Amino acid sequence: QVQLVESGGGLVQAGGSLRLSCVVSGRTFSPVHMGWFRQTPGKEREFVAAISWVSRSTDYSDSVKGRFTISRDSAKNTVYLQMNSLRPEDTAVYYCAADPLYSKIRASPDYWGQGTQVTVSS
Repeated sequence: QVQLVESGGGLVQAGGSLRLSCVVSGRTFSPVHMGWFRQTPGKEREFVAAISWVSRSTDYSDSVKGRFTISRDSAKNTVYLQMNSLRPEDTAVYYCAADPLYSKIRASPDYWGQGTQVTVSS
């Protein structure tokens, strides 16, 4: 069983920054490609960013490109999402996700965390 635990959410003013963390534990697989998604009430979960555990190549949604940065620390089994220039429309529950196939990480990863709330006030 793979466990993903997010942290770092909170309340921030527009234009501010937050860094989310996601620790991977349990019976992990290798490679473990990681991603971040977000969801607001009444909407489908939306892809935000992904990182290949092997090549460190990254992928972003157009809505966050240039403002958010995904990174990982293999030694700590942790993936981060640095969020800068936050906007009220970034308000959502942010979920960490993992999958052994990078081709699935944008659409249908197999493993999910419980989510952390990010609220951006105007």
